[in-house]
Amino acid sequence: MKRFKLSTEVLFSEDAIDALLEEKDENAVLITDKFMVDSGMADIILKKLSNCKEVSVFSEVVPDPPMDLIERGIAFLQDKDCDVVVALGGGSSIDAAKAIVYMAKKIDEKQNPDNQKKIKLIALPTTSGTGSEVTQFAVVTDSKTGVKIPLIDESLMPDIAILDPELVKSAPPFITADTGMDVITHALEAYVSETASDCSDCLAEKAAELAFEFLPRAYRNGYDIKARDKMHRASCLAGMAFSNALLGIVHSMAHKTGAAFEDFGAHIIHGAANAMYLPKVIAFNA
Repeated sequence: MKRFKLSTEVLFSEDAIDALLEEKDENAVLITDKFMVDSGMADIILKKLSNCKEVSVFSEVVPDPPMDLIERGIAFLQDKDCDVVVALGGGSSIDAAKAIVYMAKKIDEKQNPDNQKKIKLIALPTTSGTGSEVTQFAVVTDSKTGVKIPLIDESLMPDIAILDPELVKSAPPFITADTGMDVITHALEAYVSETASDCSDCLAEKAAELAFEFLPRAYRNGYDIKARDKMHRASCLAGMAFSNALLGIVHSMAHKTGAAFEDFGAHIIHGAANAMYLPKVIAFNA
């Protein structure tokens, strides 16, 4: 039996972040990183949350979020009596928010089995790459050993994903390229996965089609809003595809390579590692 499921509502195109104005009379927490605060991007989102009762910012997210950060995030949510979490950033910020909300709910489930608190999760990706805004996966890091821990659960999926090209147009060319190669790898690996289906295939095919057409344009001109919009959609479609069909050896080796080189103080961007392995794996499989 094949199974295919999508539970995240996706809002896209220009001005999609205006949907945040619909969040009213709630305690909101914005989970992001220091760069988003310093660059002013967080302020844009905070203005859109003006109808909320109270808005707080947790800006401690770092790449490959460690478990101690997740624990601090859970305590922050509990202290603010949070109703809605808005995750702003790349894969690390969205993964961190997913893990924080997921574990906070688990704790509340044990402490208040008859009166569990509902926390809505809204994801706003600022890179077109991970697809984390529509997947049932999150990756956190063991604070002591540095080992990456994958979390896999349907309840990790955000309630809403907002794909606004304005949030990604300032990404530099090398980030655009690396995250774009992550999109292409997601699409191709999902397509050839042994657990692929007609449903995941159609998403993977469209994601690849969009990425091959619009990634070069977005790389050459980050302010090409149409290219940015299409790459944001490609990333989301590829995320939907691999969330259901899973990935392959390119991603396995890319994650392992990244972790191994971190031990030597060198950081290999995940999308770049995918780009290096992808042609070799395609040739081997062929």
